Amino acid sequence: MKFQTLFLMFSGALFLIGLGQCTASTTNESTTSTSSASADPGQAAVKDDESQKDVVKVAVGSPDHTTLVAAVKAADLVDDLSNAGPFTVFAPTNAAFDLLPDGTVESLLKPENKSKLEEILQYHVAVGVYKSEALRDGQIIGMAYSGNVKIAVKDGKVTVNGANILASVPASNGIVHVIDKVLLPE
Repeated sequence: MKFQTLFLMFSGALFLIGLGQCTASTTNESTTSTSSASADPGQAAVKDDESQKDVVKVAVGSPDHTTLVAAVKAADLVDDLSNAGPFTVFAPTNAAFDLLPDGTVESLLKPENKSKLEEILQYHVAVGVYKSEALRDGQIIGMAYSGNVKIAVKDGKVTVNGANILASVPASNGIVHVIDKVLLPE
C-alpha cells in the first residue's frame, strides 16, 4: 500500500512538472506569436514567386495598370484585395483613367478624398468569381460598394456598364477583367 501511494505521489509530481513545462512553453509560443502578429504587415506582404498571383499582384505586374495600383495603395485596399476572396475585379487600364476629366485622378489620390476613392475602387470589385464565358446579357452583379453593374453581351463581346472587357486574367483569389473605362457609382 505504501509503495502504491508513493508511486501515485511520484507520478502526480512528474505530471505537474511536465504540465508546468508545457504551459511555460505554450505561454512563450503565444507571446512570440502575438509579438510577431502585431508587426505583421498583412497578406499583401507575403513573398511567393511560385504560386499563382492574387488580384493585386496581377495588377502590380501589369504596366497598363500603374494608375489603378497607385489608387489601390492610396485607398489602403491592398491587404483587403490580397485576402482569400474570391473576387472579380474589373480593372481599368491607365488609358481608361486618362479618359476622366483632367485633374480627376490627382484629386482622388489626395488623402482628403480617400473615402471617395475607396467607393470608386470598391465599385470595381465583386465578391465571387464571374468568368467572362459565364457572364450573360442583362446580368446584374452586386459590387463591394453596395451598387450594381449591368453586363451586356453582343456578338460575343462582353461589357460591364458600357466598358469593354479586353482580357481576363485568372488569379489565386479570383479573376481580373481588364476594362477600357472607369466604372463610376451612381
